[in-house]
Amino acid sequence: MSNNPEVSKSIRAGSITTNYHDEGHGSPVVLLHGSGPGVSAWANWRPVIPALAKHFRVIAPDIVGFGFTDRPDGISYTMENWLKHTVDFLDAMEIERADVVGNSFGGALAETLAIHYPERVRRMVLMGSGGVQFELTEGLDIAWGYTPSLENMKQLLDLFAYSRELVTDELAELRYKASLRPGVQEAYAQMFPAPRQNGINAIAPSDDDLCRIEHPTLIIHGREDRIIPPQASQKLFGLIPNSQLHMFSKCGHWTQIEHTARFNQLVMHFFLEK
Repeated sequence: MSNNPEVSKSIRAGSITTNYHDEGHGSPVVLLHGSGPGVSAWANWRPVIPALAKHFRVIAPDIVGFGFTDRPDGISYTMENWLKHTVDFLDAMEIERADVVGNSFGGALAETLAIHYPERVRRMVLMGSGGVQFELTEGLDIAWGYTPSLENMKQLLDLFAYSRELVTDELAELRYKASLRPGVQEAYAQMFPAPRQNGINAIAPSDDDLCRIEHPTLIIHGREDRIIPPQASQKLFGLIPNSQLHMFSKCGHWTQIEHTARFNQLVMHFFLEK
C-alpha cells in the first residue's frame, strides 16, 4: 500500500486502469476534479471527501491523463474521450445514477455527462466551472501553459487562491513534485496547447445543450476567481433552467479549500433535498 494519500483503489474502466477514492456509505456522490498541473482527485477534494462521506458514498476518480490513472500511449485528450472514461468508470463501479460535483474542467465534464447521459445524473454541483464560452483569462493561460519549475508553481498557486495564507511553500513543493512525475507534463502539454481559447471552446457544450439540462443544479463560484471568471457561472445560471447560483466573496478558484465548511454544508444540504 502506498504511503501517498493520492493513491488509493484501482479499477479497470474500459481499457484504462483508474485510480480512485471511495469513502462512506449511502447514495453515491461522484467528484470530478479540475485540470491544474499536478492535480489529482485527492489534491482537489481532500477537504471535501471526509465531510461528505459522513452522509454519502463519495467516489473521486483521477480522470484519464491526470493523477495516478494510466495514460495510454496514443490517446487524444478530448472531451469525447474524457466522457467515455467517466462513463466506463461508472459502469465498472456499477453506479447507475449519482449526484455529481464538478470543479473547473470537471464542471465541463459534469455538464457533458448530464447532456449525453442524463439518466446517470440525479443532481449536479458546478464549482468554478468551465463548460461555457468565455474569453481566456491570463490566469487560465498561465495554468494551461505551465512548465515545471518551483517558481512557476508558486506563481500559479498565487493566482488560484484569494488568500496568500493558503499558498505555502510546502503546498507549492508538493504540487511541483507531482507535476514532475514521469508522463505527467507530456500528457498535460497535449491537453490545452496554444492558442488556449480553443481549449475553452472545445470543452464547452453548446448553449442550446446547456438549456436542455433538466437536473437540479447548484452553481458555486468565487467572486475573485482569476482562472475562470465569475461571469462564466452567471452565464451557466442564465442557461440551465433548474439552477441556483451561490457566489463567495474573498474567494478565488478554490471554493472547496478557501471556504471548506460552508462549501461542504451547501453541497450536503443540496444533495439531501428531496
